[in-house]
Amino acid sequence: MRLFLGCILALALCTLPASAAAGGGANNRSSDAKSTAASDSKTSTEPTGKPDASAEPAKSSLDLEIQELREQLQLQSELVRQQQDRVQALEEQLKASSSGREALSSSPTATPASAANSSSPVGAASAVPASATVAAASPAAPPATPQANNAPPESPLQLRVGTAYITPVGFMDFTGVWRSHTGGSGIGTNFAGIPYGTVFQNNLSEFRFSMQNSRVGFRVDAMVMGAHVIGYMESDFLGNNPGNVAVSSNSNTLRSRLYWADVRKGAWEVLGGQTWSLITPGRNGISPLPGDLFYSQDIDVNYQAGLVWGRIPELRLVYHASPKIALAVALDAPEQYVGGSAGAPAITLPAALAALPNNPYSVTAANTEFNNGQTTLNVPNVAPDVIVKLALDPVSRVHFEVGGLERQFKLWNPTNTTKYSATGAGGFLNLNVQLFKGFRLLTNNFYSDGGGRYIFGQVPDLVVRTDGSPSPIHTASTVSGFEYTKGNAFFYGYYGGIYVLQDVIIDTTGKPVGYGWVGAGAPPSQNRTIQEGTLGFNQTMWKDARYGALNLMGQYSYLTRNPWSVAVGSPQQALLNMVFLNLRYTLPGGAPNLER
Repeated sequence: MRLFLGCILALALCTLPASAAAGGGANNRSSDAKSTAASDSKTSTEPTGKPDASAEPAKSSLDLEIQELREQLQLQSELVRQQQDRVQALEEQLKASSSGREALSSSPTATPASAANSSSPVGAASAVPASATVAAASPAAPPATPQANNAPPESPLQLRVGTAYITPVGFMDFTGVWRSHTGGSGIGTNFAGIPYGTVFQNNLSEFRFSMQNSRVGFRVDAMVMGAHVIGYMESDFLGNNPGNVAVSSNSNTLRSRLYWADVRKGAWEVLGGQTWSLITPGRNGISPLPGDLFYSQDIDVNYQAGLVWGRIPELRLVYHASPKIALAVALDAPEQYVGGSAGAPAITLPAALAALPNNPYSVTAANTEFNNGQTTLNVPNVAPDVIVKLALDPVSRVHFEVGGLERQFKLWNPTNTTKYSATGAGGFLNLNVQLFKGFRLLTNNFYSDGGGRYIFGQVPDLVVRTDGSPSPIHTASTVSGFEYTKGNAFFYGYYGGIYVLQDVIIDTTGKPVGYGWVGAGAPPSQNRTIQEGTLGFNQTMWKDARYGALNLMGQYSYLTRNPWSVAVGSPQQALLNMVFLNLRYTLPGGAPNLER
């Protein structure tokens, strides 16, 4: 371009004298040119004005052409510079995107609890200002606003496959727990079985570190024929461990927590899979998502004594009458239960039934007619548990729930070849109210006749009469307290309580059996009450949708249990002080905003 311009300038200089000579005659014939020449001669340093006057118009015309070429050259140079700037900005964006993807791929758990975008959020961060600057600097480029809109947005991590969005779910926990007495149950507390009496566990404290509560999973969202479909999977590392797991490598066992699919279209919703049971208290409407449920903020992986919950296979139908009213019915996988799980006490069987061959009524054998904590999946259950719930959210500050439970039990006595049935039932009433900004009071209450399995199995469902028939146990529980949010800090306090009524039967031997009997030989494990008071905090250290969040959490709990029968000279209760500290990194991400 410069060579071309130089040639034009040289040619113009060579033709300038001839143009000037020819221009003299022309100006003599033009009065307008003469006046112009006369005017110019006044400012000229030459003695004669006519030749200069005749040459000046040609010089002015040439100058205009040169000026035009010069402007075109400057414009081309500016466009080249803008293109170079744009290429450099795109290269920087590409480098940032590549580094973001490499960082994600280098960490196997760098994907969180709700997101779905194929572009890297890290790259998006540098792309927006760079492209906007180029657009603003270039007169030939598109306007700055459309250019900025075309850049990838700064958004939580998401993966898109076809029309479905996959949101990684999870967090990484490092948990420390200290107990004043040895619980022997890891980072989850067996409330009904804390040490009692003159045993070594009651005379030694306990300290433990663990990562077992770390979570990994994913959520899939898609719109299918106008319906919002969600698939959800979540697991942790609290599975059944070998006896030597803590010696050298701590190879904790992966465990399924949640695995369900949910379809909602309009006012109707259907869910199937392993989920938080419908009986679990909610925070908003009726929803299977963990963030919409109340299972306390405790670090303890067994939550709070008295909490009613379950993570079991369920088929659920929900009708959302309005955003403020929802009604649901669910069929839950049944399990008739006589104690023995998570430290819970077992019932006392009639002597004749306990001695039957093949152990149909055994509280210790692995193959019996009811779950005793050892039977895995051997129990011959009759029908699913039925749960109904009505949820009301009249305003955003109030959530109210009421519902009921129905269960069926059946046993067969080989001595008289008779089948015996019984029906269990229960009801719950939950309330969550915001009194002022950030401060909520809540209460969750449950009373049942045969619903002990839903109180974390801390109470048996039934006892067995002398004829082999089932008799459901009456029990009640509550978790009530407050939650307060102030800035990045969250504080909570709960009281949890379980009360178990006696269900005592006089055996054919004349001795009492069942649950809660008092006297010589009565087991101190059969509890009358279990109570726990808890205070805790959760401090968010930092949080970013692209990078996740870091939280420091703490919990203090005071736990007691009181047996129905206390031997002479024995303590009236077992008690336990517990302190938990937890450092949690939550994976980045956010679920897509799809219409439901």
